[in-house]
Amino acid sequence: MDGGARMTAQVFALPDLGEGLTDAELIRWLVAPGDEVTVDQPIAEVETAKAAVELPCPYAGVVTELHGTPGDTIEVGAPVITVTPSATAPEEPEEPAEPAAPAGPAQDGPSAVPRTAPGTADRVPAQSGPVLREPGVESGNVLVGFGPRDQVRRSRAERRRRLAHGAVSARGASAGAAGTRDTPAPADTGHAYAPADAREAKAQATGRRDAPPDASGRTTAVVSPLVRRLARERGVDVHAVRGSGPDGLVLRRDVEAAITAPAEDDATRIPLRGARGRMADRMARSRREIPEATVWVDADATALLAVREEINTADPDHPVTLLGLLARFCVLGLARYPELNARVDAEAREVVLQPAVHLGFAAQTDRGLVVPVAHDAQTRTARQLSADLTALTRRARAGDLTPADLTGGTFTVNNYGVFGVDGSAAIINHPETAIVGLGRIIDRPWAVHGTLEVRKITELTLAFDHRACDGGTAGGFLRYVADCVERPTALLGDL
Repeated sequence: MDGGARMTAQVFALPDLGEGLTDAELIRWLVAPGDEVTVDQPIAEVETAKAAVELPCPYAGVVTELHGTPGDTIEVGAPVITVTPSATAPEEPEEPAEPAAPAGPAQDGPSAVPRTAPGTADRVPAQSGPVLREPGVESGNVLVGFGPRDQVRRSRAERRRRLAHGAVSARGASAGAAGTRDTPAPADTGHAYAPADAREAKAQATGRRDAPPDASGRTTAVVSPLVRRLARERGVDVHAVRGSGPDGLVLRRDVEAAITAPAEDDATRIPLRGARGRMADRMARSRREIPEATVWVDADATALLAVREEINTADPDHPVTLLGLLARFCVLGLARYPELNARVDAEAREVVLQPAVHLGFAAQTDRGLVVPVAHDAQTRTARQLSADLTALTRRARAGDLTPADLTGGTFTVNNYGVFGVDGSAAIINHPETAIVGLGRIIDRPWAVHGTLEVRKITELTLAFDHRACDGGTAGGFLRYVADCVERPTALLGDL
């Protein structure tokens, strides 16, 4: 291209996210129109059915348009952001060209490249990570949270630096004030994360400010003037609306819900989307398709607690958890009863035995129930499994899990004893064939060699797919795990 030619605007479309994901919810923008962006700079936070991630931009230049507002659902292939190369960006905002159609893999847009964890090619479904590239500029990044951990750390560090130095500049606010017919002002994008100086510059340029404080002096998180206008026209008090967006941000759907709800109805609606929605769909499918049965047994865990205390006293820096011990017992049991580490191919009418144990476990988080997966659990000791499960739980509660951490499970364990309950008829995590659970451990009278004693008793349950095996196999597996709980020292050779 010669120096006098103008480069056309580049439209970044939402890439193929892999694992059957077809859309993502826009949580918040990290840039505004008029901002300079570099290759691989995160430009938005989005949430898929698997995880919340930052979306990196494959182009460098000036942001000219944001396609969507926080709370919108963006389909794969739909435009996300429009960027004009810096070298030819106009000094003053002008009317942009017609938005380009979402680019496919053979065009200038993102392309999906399979990404599979080492050593799991035959066992774990391939992960798709969009590798985004611009002609002449190499972009090795994928969705932040999907790629190598050093890239993830660099992206987050860069974001923290941009936040500290006011990355959403006053230039973005002035560009929004000048405006065009096709490019919305930053205030209309629901861009709630701008630093205070940028928000003030935007307010001065546009004459728009957030809703005033209520009687208690609290400012309602309403950013979009469209939302405020809708509430004003329909007589809705935005101070009384509970926002479903980030940090309580009041979105259009919140106002619309307040309009349609009966005045006397104080019910709260919780959208089934993201991780919560994905889990709801999976559990409903499990109940529809799997003819499950449940068996349970009480076990004396007195010896198990004593052994665990002795192990941890010997090496307190690398503790063994009860869930880690249960996981190890289950791995040993699955080697004896492989029908429970399988999936059912209904169309072929076959039970497919899995060659490796990818151990899922239930983790409760603020975003709902998720099931992280410890891959190749058969290669890990009880101490290593304990460390793996602890680390995955910490990342799940911090929202740092990637899609690879949440897929590919072949068997699930669940410690519902932490909720203070004894038993549960758990729902199998489709398409697996079994889930084992551990109840609370409490003092109960127990017969020991004909003498009544107070012992530490727990209840073990196993829900299984009756198509994969019969009650004899399920009972044999659960009895083996119970024996491990009651006589752990007899199994030291296998641990």
